[in-house]
Amino acid sequence: MTSTPVTDAPVTFALRHVTKSFGPVVALADGTIALEAGRIHALVGENGAGKSTMVKTIAGIYQPDSGVIEMRGETVAFRDAADSKAAGVSVIYQEPTLFPDLTVAENIFIGRQPRGRLGFVDRPAMRRQAAVLFERLGVPIDPDRSAEGLSIADQQIIEIAKAISLDARVLVMDEPTAALSGVEVDRLFAVARSLRDQGAAILFISHRFDEVFSLCDTITVMRDGAYIATHDAKDITVDALVREMVGRDISSLFPKVDAEIGDVVLSVRDLERAGVFSGISFDVRAGEIVGLAGLVGAGRTEVARAVFGVDRYDSGTVTMSGKPLKPRSPQAAIDAGMAFVPEDRRKQGLVMDLSVTRNTTLTLRHQLARFGLLSRQAELSSAEEWSRRLQVKTGSQDLPVSTLSGGNQQKVVLAKWLATDPSFLIVDEPTRGIDVGTKSEVHRLISELAGRGIAVLMISSELPEVLGMADRILVMHEGRITAEIARADATAELILHAATHDADQPGTEAAA
Repeated sequence: MTSTPVTDAPVTFALRHVTKSFGPVVALADGTIALEAGRIHALVGENGAGKSTMVKTIAGIYQPDSGVIEMRGETVAFRDAADSKAAGVSVIYQEPTLFPDLTVAENIFIGRQPRGRLGFVDRPAMRRQAAVLFERLGVPIDPDRSAEGLSIADQQIIEIAKAISLDARVLVMDEPTAALSGVEVDRLFAVARSLRDQGAAILFISHRFDEVFSLCDTITVMRDGAYIATHDAKDITVDALVREMVGRDISSLFPKVDAEIGDVVLSVRDLERAGVFSGISFDVRAGEIVGLAGLVGAGRTEVARAVFGVDRYDSGTVTMSGKPLKPRSPQAAIDAGMAFVPEDRRKQGLVMDLSVTRNTTLTLRHQLARFGLLSRQAELSSAEEWSRRLQVKTGSQDLPVSTLSGGNQQKVVLAKWLATDPSFLIVDEPTRGIDVGTKSEVHRLISELAGRGIAVLMISSELPEVLGMADRILVMHEGRITAEIARADATAELILHAATHDADQPGTEAAA
């Protein structure tokens, strides 16, 4: 049932029953949302719900087939992104695209630099204006520093400063926190609340419910390209929101099944890389899911990459089923039965321009080839089998993998590695950036793999995921394992304590 919040705030921007199709594919069947001045409005939905198409319509990148776009009550038509910006709309993407060779101030005012009486760029004025913007945002960024090397968080703040300089009254934040640490998220939220209090209308898109409920005043739900409902955030629960998003009850977001724990598959002893990690020792057994938890920068991904042979280590040993692995050799790891689903699926796990079929079979090319020739039919048959088993949703196996939703891209990465029949699987942030319904499917897959006797090392920054899926939890802090916690003893408080303290500090104990 639709719940429409009643407020006195004026509507700054609205989409009314907007549709958008690409050939026979209907991407947006009913795009409807109203953004009010002085409020932060969340847009939630599964991957494929139409959120990205709606954002690109708001940004002027897509033009609707039907429906109405309104700005301050007046019907408008955006022919392109320039029209949208000119109307006062600004979009902050997950990964901003600044010019690295320019300064921060130059990036903010590019194409519209203040000029002196003789027509030359007035650089002191540009720096002063940039400094005023950062002061308004409460963020200390040097306008004269080069954009190269800036963190994603600082780049997003610069994009927000640019939006303010353009007098944007509508700010769209599309998955802005996916690559940020907790401290960076807090800073971004403080900036968003400040802009809200100054009268901006903000649209916030995220898969993280804790962020949605802590930041947003209003929530709109989409499903299958259509508007479902709008609620005041204080009037709806997470469970009710999930039901509207997926159109069904998810009995358990973490469908963990009991598995028989077998012999040690992976053994790591005294692994060390100067300045990155040290004293890393742990085992993973057949049928066991070991969670690797810790704050961003704790060294979890670096350990996983060293174990798989992507990165070097200075000392220590890695063995698979009792046999030592050659360092710095991913091929040796693969030959020994190891598979690695990386954190960044788009850059490290997939070749985005290649088809779903080709990505799925990248690890099988030698096995599928006959007399040195690769059969397209063999490739297609294998890819279709794995797509069926993992329930990959795609219009065609020949489509570029870039056309898939984030959750389906993650399934293709999993399919690519599961096709190698591994005995040990590393999954790094397996559900980052994917919707709640697909998260449940990925969790089910991981649990089923453990049930088949595969040993799993799961790196995750989401405490509910670690607590819900892991049989045993290793916690890292500043490159060291500070705690080992059994599933029965694990709590969020215990994990967070170990993630923020050294192992030898008082009060930090490892639970077997």
